[in-house]
Amino acid sequence: MSEYIHKRHNVSVLIYHIVCPAKYRRVVFDAQVERVVRAICLEIAKRYEIEFLEIGVDQNHVHFLVQSVPGYSPKKVVQTIKSITAREVFRQVPGVKKLLWGGEFWGKGYYVSTVGKHGDETTLAGYVRKQSNDKTYKALHQQQLKLWG
Repeated sequence: MSEYIHKRHNVSVLIYHIVCPAKYRRVVFDAQVERVVRAICLEIAKRYEIEFLEIGVDQNHVHFLVQSVPGYSPKKVVQTIKSITAREVFRQVPGVKKLLWGGEFWGKGYYVSTVGKHGDETTLAGYVRKQSNDKTYKALHQQQLKLWG
């Protein structure tokens, strides 16, 4: 799960639970869109100091459990995730644009809350993991170890 991030002048564990609804709360997250969102999030993690611990996709919204650094405010983390995923979903799955008039993928609002490393993280990770369209958990990282099954 999360780890301490060591920088030159600080050590941090900043974990956020973020929920982003689709524009108009439309049902747009099918298997193809979910695959694209997960793949893009892995690319975001490579370019930015945002680590995706869990991603749970429901029909009209997505739960992200992310870890970041103090240099990125929660708002900046959300803006980065929403802008890059929206652009790439429209590019890779053009049919989604027909479902969402106005050219926007995400709704303007979002939910964000901090998560404690020693208390709530495991509980919240399980909750986010269960927010899936087909109710079967897909590991974000294929090499991730599984405890059961």
